This record gives sequence, structure tokens and C-alpha cells, in this order.
Amino acid sequence: MTRIVLMSVSGLLLLFNSITSFSGEVINLPYQASKDVTWEGGDKSFFSKQWKTQVVTNVSVPTMEVFRPDASDSNGAAVIIAPGGGLYALSITSEGTEVAEWLAAKGFTAFVLKYRLVPTGENGVQEASDAGIDILNTVKPILPLSIADGLAAVQYVRSQAAVFDVNPTKVGFMGFSAGGAVTMGVTLNYDIDSRPDFVVPVYAWMTVLGDYKVPHDAPPMLAICASDDPLGLAGDSVKLYSAWHAAKKTAALHMFSKGGHGFGMRKQGLAADHWIERFYEWSVTEEIVVMNASGMNNS
Repeated sequence: MTRIVLMSVSGLLLLFNSITSFSGEVINLPYQASKDVTWEGGDKSFFSKQWKTQVVTNVSVPTMEVFRPDASDSNGAAVIIAPGGGLYALSITSEGTEVAEWLAAKGFTAFVLKYRLVPTGENGVQEASDAGIDILNTVKPILPLSIADGLAAVQYVRSQAAVFDVNPTKVGFMGFSAGGAVTMGVTLNYDIDSRPDFVVPVYAWMTVLGDYKVPHDAPPMLAICASDDPLGLAGDSVKLYSAWHAAKKTAALHMFSKGGHGFGMRKQGLAADHWIERFYEWSVTEEIVVMNASGMNNS
């Protein structure tokens, strides 16, 4: 995989801080415009009958929505969330805002990332379906932009840790499907300022990234997937865990027997419905979240 370099982010942060808006807790991330990709119109948000969920498409400007915990509940950790959707769309509720709400209730400060996507028309979900096996080629020019947005998100949250009341050494990244590719793209391409402190790839789309090597200072990782994933992603999650384990890095894997693909926060009456509780337990084990004697969070 070609290494993504996020150039001059520190300078861009200074430039864009002046237009960052905390009203409504939506943050405009710094980014470098692409010379090769153009979008017409802005983001499109609609309910997809195909995916049976709310989606966002045609994202050309990266932003984050902030979900803050109650001050008394804050555990000091932050999680940036990258919804999935084949880099054509974002499954913004079950893999985005609902995840963020759950995490905020547990004391995390959560950020739902809208990263740049393939330029689409009125129905990006249908266009993703129409792309079929050619989707790897169509997303190729977009993926580096999406990863750059993820790197910028980590660097931004860390640089503004005092503003968000989070620990700058506890900034994690979680992503689903194509968002999992963004998660691992960030994990394979960070610098000292954009390194996530922990990563959670959930049914990550790894083939789009190509070959990879485990970083020498790879962050702790929890991989999550279902064995019956119809897109065949279970094996890639196992390989990801095995690579981290072989490199003697902190790694865990939750492979549910059933769950399919794209389960996110949807309830199916399966063990996979509780994947996020397994993440929370892991975060306590790894001391990302520290519990006091009464079982409450300590930052």
C-alpha cells in the first residue's frame, strides 16, 4: 500500500481554527483539496430503502460531529468513529450517531467523522451497487483522501484535547467496513501527531488497502467481525489480528458466529448485538478506561 502523507497539517490547523464552529458541535476539519477529484453540490442525506437506514453521500468536505458525555461521567478518552458505506456513502446512524451516543453515555467523548467519499448523484447507494466488482477501481482515487481526513481528525482532537476535556494519550479510532479501511489506513500511515492510541476495526474492508506491515509502534487493536459476513471479511479480520499478534503487539479479536455484515447498532437478537459492550470491557482491560473501587469511570 502506498503510504499516505498528511502534509502541513499543523499549519492547516492554525489556518482553519478560525473557521472551526463549535455551535452545534460540528467541526470543519483541515484538508487539502484534490486536483483530481471534483464534486458537484454538497452532502446528500436521505433514508436508503436499499440499506434500510439513514445515509450521507457525496461528502466533499470532512467534518466531525461531537458527542460529549456529562462532565461527571467523562472518562477522559476520545473515540473518532468512521461509518461504513463502500466509500460511496456513510451509514450515519447505526454506524455513526447511535455508536457515539452509546459511547458518550459511557463517558467517552465521541466524534462522528464524515470523510470524503466518491462523488455521486442523487443516489450514491445505488451507484455503489452498480459499481459491482469495479468498486475497487472507482474508490482508488478517493481512499487516500478519506485516510487523510482520518489522520487530520486524530491530530485535531489531540491538539484540542484541553477544549474537549480529553486525555491526549487516549484518542482512539473506530470504523466500520469501509470506515474500517479508513481506520486501518490511519493506523498504517500515522506520524507522531496523528497516531491513534487504540483502534477498533469492525468488519473492516481490508482488501481495498492492499498489502500492509504492522507499524513498529502499532497501537492496541480490537478487531470485530462475524463469521457469516456475506462479503467474506471474516478472514481478513483474523489475518489482521494474527499480524498484530505475530508482531507482539496488543491485539484482541471478537469473531461472532452470526451477525452478517453492517450490523452496527442494529438489534438482531444475536450475540453480535452486544459487540459494543465487548469493546467497553476491552477498553477497561487495556486501561483506556480506568474504574475506581465503586465501578465508576476515572479519567
